[in-house]
Amino acid sequence: MEDQGIKALMETMNKLLSPEGCPWDREQTHTSLRRYLVEETYEVLAAIDDGDMNELREELGDLLLQIVFHSALAEREGAFNLSDVANIVNEKMINRHPHVFGHLEINSSDEVMQHWEGFKRDEGKKSILEGIPRHLPALLRAYKLQEKAARVGFDWPQVQGALKKLNEETAEFIAASQDGSPEMIEEEMGDILFTIVNIARMSGIEPEQALQNSNAKFTRRFNHIESRLNDEGQLLEEAGLEKLDKLWDEAKANE
Repeated sequence: MEDQGIKALMETMNKLLSPEGCPWDREQTHTSLRRYLVEETYEVLAAIDDGDMNELREELGDLLLQIVFHSALAEREGAFNLSDVANIVNEKMINRHPHVFGHLEINSSDEVMQHWEGFKRDEGKKSILEGIPRHLPALLRAYKLQEKAARVGFDWPQVQGALKKLNEETAEFIAASQDGSPEMIEEEMGDILFTIVNIARMSGIEPEQALQNSNAKFTRRFNHIESRLNDEGQLLEEAGLEKLDKLWDEAKANE
């Protein structure tokens, strides 16, 4: 059934890209499709967060369409096709799981992660940090950089080391704010954020998700403020900070 579905999707895409197909589709390139790939990925994440399996199925289909689209364009360039994409990732997964498809004995997920970078180096990766996409959200990229470095022992033994580092970075930021250049202030803020990601990682928290949760909480509480002022017929910008703080506390108490 899955093979028939993929085959039908490929036939549809080939029709769209044919001379008799869709003008918009035929104008697209790998570069022009970049933003759609990112957008569809975030739609998948939203469906996962919502816990809606029907939505997830649809959004995964939209994401799959992007993969099929890129593969179809590459096939027309003589570079590769969808089958090549599937074969290379299948081969990669087999090579990286010798404890399943070979004779290596591994008994825990921790042991898997300890061997993971060695598997990737065997594939020709030159750096431990190679393969982390430059275009990841900065918070997520920092997490992945630290995670990879930690796998080879470059890490604080305990979270207290990262907490102490945060105090140091905060002091440096305060000093830069008083007499430093804008570039220096920005650099010190970046160091603070990087250290906070370290604290989250060492505490077993995904910082991206933690911040998303805080974003959602802020949105809920701010929406409450707007709604209450609306009910009172008062404009948000005329309420004043004292009133806004009071309504914020009210929203917080309601939770």
